[in-house]
Amino acid sequence: MDWRDIPSLNALRAFEAAARHGTLSAAARELNVTHAAIAQNLRTLEAHFGLPLMLRSGRGMALTPDGQTLALSLGEAFAQIGSATRDLLDRTKVRPLRVAVTPSFAANWLMPRIGAFWEKHPEIEVELIPGMGLVDMRADNIDIAIRYGKGGWPGVTSTKLMPAGHVAVAAPSYLKGRKITCLADLKGAHWLMDGARSEERFWMAENGIDLADEKVTVFPTGQLSREAARAGLGVTVLPAPIAAPHITSGVFITLCAEENSATAYHILTRAEVVSAARDQFVKWLKSEAAA
Repeated sequence: MDWRDIPSLNALRAFEAAARHGTLSAAARELNVTHAAIAQNLRTLEAHFGLPLMLRSGRGMALTPDGQTLALSLGEAFAQIGSATRDLLDRTKVRPLRVAVTPSFAANWLMPRIGAFWEKHPEIEVELIPGMGLVDMRADNIDIAIRYGKGGWPGVTSTKLMPAGHVAVAAPSYLKGRKITCLADLKGAHWLMDGARSEERFWMAENGIDLADEKVTVFPTGQLSREAARAGLGVTVLPAPIAAPHITSGVFITLCAEENSATAYHILTRAEVVSAARDQFVKWLKSEAAA
């Protein structure tokens, strides 16, 4: 391309604005220049092409056929330039890192640890988006999603974060001398369920437990279901990484620890997005999971 064949950008911008508005005055107001400047740019373009592009029509200006052709092309070209620059600005401007998580994972695993990330990376703001179901990462502008399952989510890159074996636990006072070695021994137990968690229902279904046949109390949060279990009111199910500190401290006793190796917590990202902040957060998540 020979740049000498292309008129000045200012002249092209002035003509496109005048063609779109139909008057030189409106184009001048949009571009914050004088009426005379728009008129001069129009004359410059017409001299460059050797063709009339606009003709006076009443109080406004009318495009000639050649002017219509040029105006259409310029409108499309400036729109593409605007779109490209907005995309780059969206990628480079500082904004929160949007992380979609299940409420249980956020409350029990992520929140006790995320302070360490902020200490190391105070420049990265993290916005947590809690939710039970899958999200449309593109439509919702999500940078990272943490999800529980077997993987294979379409349209995103999935990386295994950590195994998600579950354990059935209860307070020592609930057992009253009963020996529990497998899930079958828990037939007739009082199950204390977190209504905000999908993971435990998934795990129980995978292991043949039909809650329709059991005594179940559903709590609005995981904290309430754990406190009920701590008080000796029944049995609850927790992901092994979340249950571990409660078991170590003696608050809970492990009743069954039947892990399903096919399920795990996964990190979901969008391959087409480049983000240093996202990569730092993913690296930190993996290091915490491996610790």
